[in-house]
Amino acid sequence: MTRLGRSDLDILPLSLGGNVFGWTADHDTSFAVLDAFHAGGGNFIDTADGYSAWVPGNSGGESETLIGEWLASRKPSNVVVATKVSTHPDFRGLSAANVRAAAEASLQRLGVDTIDLYYAHFDDAETPLEETVAAFGDLVSDGLVRHVAVSNYTAERIREWVSLAEASGVALPVAIQPHYNLVHRTDVERDIVPVAEQYGMSLVPYFALASGFLTGKYRTADATGDSPRAEGAAKLATPAGLALIDALEEVGHAHGASIATTALAWLRAQPAVAAPIASASKVEQVADLLASARLELSADELAHLSRASDAAQD
Repeated sequence: MTRLGRSDLDILPLSLGGNVFGWTADHDTSFAVLDAFHAGGGNFIDTADGYSAWVPGNSGGESETLIGEWLASRKPSNVVVATKVSTHPDFRGLSAANVRAAAEASLQRLGVDTIDLYYAHFDDAETPLEETVAAFGDLVSDGLVRHVAVSNYTAERIREWVSLAEASGVALPVAIQPHYNLVHRTDVERDIVPVAEQYGMSLVPYFALASGFLTGKYRTADATGDSPRAEGAAKLATPAGLALIDALEEVGHAHGASIATTALAWLRAQPAVAAPIASASKVEQVADLLASARLELSADELAHLSRASDAAQD
């Protein structure tokens, strides 16, 4: 287990992504994935109020609703649920009124009294940051949220958020959710990691498997698959990208681990990273995800993968 930033949240260092629930994973599959994740020691679930509004026939909140139904059915202990605000069609942006209304709607869908970790999903240039920071602080003061966090924020805006929160005495963010993986590193390592280390915040990276490319499934530029993300993943199958997959396979083989497990283990070992986010649309995929939380790569193995990664940046 690991501690998330300066919070009191103890988590397995892997977060199960809920973006597929109600999208590529139907009700029964979502329950099976959540069951397998929890049975394997997983306790950190990531979702957002906007998941999965992009699916024809969906209106947003489907992922939270499925997770809420699972929580009510299974009554699991020690589960940490993170969700986000700003992308639900009915609750766009980060005005104070919207943040409050969206949080209350998420609480209802999840069927919980308190959200463990609440992210500002995307920065809102139309709303003064002071207003957003105060709104998140009020949610903590009122007991609707335990801890706050930010996603897709620049380093400058994170520093500004922290400064405003410190000045007004409200809850400080404990986590940052950036796009970070072996083929997308440069901006995070240059800009975001120093901020996280400065303020004692943890990174909880999304796209940890680069839309499936870092599973080794897409090893040719014209690869296709049954996932809606296949086209984007296949574009990463450049010579340098494929050399990275070969390196992951080589390192993983030494541990009896899959390419996906090894890629997640590398990410977990990076500075400030507490728990990469990875999703599973099939229950058979969960074991590889869980294995990453326990796979310890040597310093030489980590350096080897980082070198292979350098040439494969998107």
